[in-house]
Amino acid sequence: MLSYSQQSERQVVLELKKKICIAAFLAALVMLVSCGNDAADNHEKNDKHESDLLITDYTGREISFETAPQRVASLSGSFGEIWVNAGGSLVGTTEDALSERNMDLPENTAIVGTIKDPSMEALLACEPDFVIMSADITSHAELGSTLDEAGIAWGLFHVEYFDDYLNLLKQFTALTGREDLYEENGIKVQNEIDSILSSAPDMEGQTALFLRAYSSGFKAKDSSNMTGTMLADFGFENILDKYDTIMEDISMEEIIETDPDWIFVATMGSSVQAAIDNLESTLTNNPAWGSLTAIKEGRYHILPQELFHYKPNARWNESYQYLCDILNGERK
Repeated sequence: MLSYSQQSERQVVLELKKKICIAAFLAALVMLVSCGNDAADNHEKNDKHESDLLITDYTGREISFETAPQRVASLSGSFGEIWVNAGGSLVGTTEDALSERNMDLPENTAIVGTIKDPSMEALLACEPDFVIMSADITSHAELGSTLDEAGIAWGLFHVEYFDDYLNLLKQFTALTGREDLYEENGIKVQNEIDSILSSAPDMEGQTALFLRAYSSGFKAKDSSNMTGTMLADFGFENILDKYDTIMEDISMEEIIETDPDWIFVATMGSSVQAAIDNLESTLTNNPAWGSLTAIKEGRYHILPQELFHYKPNARWNESYQYLCDILNGERK
């Protein structure tokens, strides 16, 4: 039979073992919860990583990447510029990146043909892992099956308005991991546009004729295009929107009849002067041209191509500022 002291000692040992077991159980429980939280965090991070590497093109196609693309080619100088604005680099692009956008490309950037006639051979020689193409050019969509066979990711994109540019920039910066450039080349530009519009003269009630001039003729355009939308943002009413009977092939008689308060022209093609010369021979040299209110009051303006024909991308605020300067009488 155990003595009282032995019984007490045994009881103390049992109590100590009990406390050790409880402490061990609690430690294991904490570790289990912690591991569960870590797993959840890792799962969340992985989900975020995967979603960051998934974009959608203009046609609704989802384009996923196991890792961020490093060898990107663009069959449009404009889209290539947006990719660069997003912090990416180009292994190849089309000739318009130089002739129309004057991009400062590295010497080893391959020129893979023209925007309407890209060379598949030159493109594949770049060994791209992602090819950016235009949804507006039929030949680009036709290249998709060949790129699929080569195991190369590709997408068709479209930009007409500033919001289109902003959305594409956001997708591209998700791939490059440069959300700071979305702020710099997107949100900051948007804020500047909002500021320009808030301080600009209100053109409500003023009518505008917007013409696109080519070396072979001219067309009147409504507000459903880049420049037409910018004019509408200032409050102008486009005469093609106002009068249902007036179409793109507007006549001198219709221009005189509607007598727009303002006339804006954007030249198309590689030769600005050829477009202006043709416009003069077919329209502005007409004696009746001088009778128009816009002409008599000095409200006829030929707009620069780089801001009103080519998509201005990160310079969209400059396009709005140019129009604002005209309205304030600071540009002739």
